Amino acid sequence: MILINTPHAPEAIGPYAQAIEANGFIFCSGQIPINPQSGNIEKAGVAEQTRQVLLNLKAVLAAAGSDLAKVVKTTVFLADMGDFPFMNAVYAEFFGDHTPARSTVQVTRLPKSVRVEIEAIAIK
Repeated sequence: MILINTPHAPEAIGPYAQAIEANGFIFCSGQIPINPQSGNIEKAGVAEQTRQVLLNLKAVLAAAGSDLAKVVKTTVFLADMGDFPFMNAVYAEFFGDHTPARSTVQVTRLPKSVRVEIEAIAIK
C-alpha cells in the first residue's frame, strides 16, 4: 500500500490518509469543502461546496497519478437530500460523459457541519 498525500487538498482532520493506493486502485477518503490554501470552509451553498469538494478530490487523485476520468465509484453524503439537484449539477460538470457508479445518501451530520462530502475509488 502507498500513502497518498498532497498539500493541494485539505489535510486529514483525523487519523486517516487522504488516499491509499493498493493493487492499482486509489481509495480516496471523503473530501469536504475546505479550501486547502486557507484551511477554511468559505462557501455556504451546496453547489459551491460541491465544487470545492471535487477540486479537492481532483487534487488527491492527481497526487496519486490518476484523475476524475479514472474514477469507478463515488459515494456522496448530503446533509439534506433536498440539495441533490444542486450537487448533481456541479458533479455533472466535473465528470461530463464519464459516469462512474455512485451512491448518494443523506446523513444526520457531516464533519464541520458541511453540506456535502464525497469519497471515490479510482484506477491508477
